[in-house]
Amino acid sequence: MKPICFYYGDGRLDRLAAYDKVVLQADFYGAEQLAVLKSHGVHTLGYLSLSEDVGPPAPWQRPERNPDWGGAFVHVGDPGWVGHVVDQAKAAIATGFTGLFLDTLNLEQTYPEDLPHLLALIAAIREEARPDYLLANRGFGLLPRMAELVDGVLFESFSARWVDEHTYAPWPDDVLEVHATVAERLLEYDLDLYALDYADTAELTEYAYRRANEYGMLCFVSDRILSRT
Repeated sequence: MKPICFYYGDGRLDRLAAYDKVVLQADFYGAEQLAVLKSHGVHTLGYLSLSEDVGPPAPWQRPERNPDWGGAFVHVGDPGWVGHVVDQAKAAIATGFTGLFLDTLNLEQTYPEDLPHLLALIAAIREEARPDYLLANRGFGLLPRMAELVDGVLFESFSARWVDEHTYAPWPDDVLEVHATVAERLLEYDLDLYALDYADTAELTEYAYRRANEYGMLCFVSDRILSRT
């Protein structure tokens, strides 16, 4: 089986069955579909945002929004937000997801005061939803404590990135050097390591796979909206 797939569409069970782990939008798959994937030995991870809310206005939301995707940033420690996220996690597991993918963990530059709350939220998800597997997207500012709470770490956009809706490119050398330093640090932890890169050519795709392998990461390459399987 191929190691991992990130797919934010729906359906395509036959294609997804070829992977060991698949990260999916939790609302797009029901119990019957998840059971089919499980019968093929696939570990399904439901998407969960921990610091951004795409829902209607709520008291935990900050005025600022993600400029790329439009979600509202939140006060992570707000009890209402904590309960909302934990309920989402429990619902995903109850539906049949075997684990969860924890996104929007990079707060060290924007809201560093929320990092302790973010760690507490991850711990609450682990304790109350009881997933078999937790995969964190980046969250490097939460280390080393986060390494005790999750099973794997994804380095999104490790080598290649989307520049806009139609353009993909490798990172400049100075950014690649910073990413390499972080990747070497990740090797110190007992965690599964993955890379998710963005490319639209065979050459850039091969570059991403090759570089991820050099740093002990299993890689998946997709487009900006994660529509490939």
